[in-house]
Amino acid sequence: MSKYTTGELAKLCNVSVRTVQFYDTKGLLSPTELSDGGRRLYSDEDLRKFQLVCTLRSMGLSLGSIKNTLESELSAEILTLLLDEQTKLLDSEIDERQKQLAMISTVKQNITGRTAIPVNAIIDIDEIVEKKNKALGRKKLAMVHVAVGIAAALGFLFMAWLAVSQIWWGLAIYITVAAASLAVSAFQLKDTELTCPKCNSIFRPPLRRVFFSTGSSRLRWMTCPKCGNKDWCVIRKQAREV
Repeated sequence: MSKYTTGELAKLCNVSVRTVQFYDTKGLLSPTELSDGGRRLYSDEDLRKFQLVCTLRSMGLSLGSIKNTLESELSAEILTLLLDEQTKLLDSEIDERQKQLAMISTVKQNITGRTAIPVNAIIDIDEIVEKKNKALGRKKLAMVHVAVGIAAALGFLFMAWLAVSQIWWGLAIYITVAAASLAVSAFQLKDTELTCPKCNSIFRPPLRRVFFSTGSSRLRWMTCPKCGNKDWCVIRKQAREV
């Protein structure tokens, strides 16, 4: 029976050593034995199992689903159901992509022919893009609100603990640091302006809206006050006066 080191297993499965180690920590792969020097050694059965895990992962299944499936006595049946559901999901995504490609092709043909673009094609494309953007925006916004809520709750609990424990100096430092952090954030965001991608208008939202909106250092999910379009707006910074 062959024995493989972590590096050899990674090479045979075309993944990195860190991936093998990560899957090991997640309980998806355990070495058959340890060498005298403490090196982790894997068997042919371990290799086949890891190849299956990598294949299932490439199909889009989560590590949790794979782990639970492999640990079950009905692993084959569960895996079949999982793959059936994954097939439905991928089929749905393929259908959506094909519709988008068809709409793109229609618009390109009309642009090339210099004729008017069919209104129904524009509406279809807008609906697809708007639906995906809204879903993504709501999901990210919900995650931001949950994270902010958890952070705020933990902060209040910590302050309450400091107060109950009568650690007044710690409470004073915590409040000072929190206030300073909010002040710095407000200072950084106060000059923030956004450009609407639909009407290209530039607007400055209220500071509270910027604080609680989802996005990144380059984009914010906002409603344009000029045209009412809700989408990812591009952040632009005003030049500070010297």
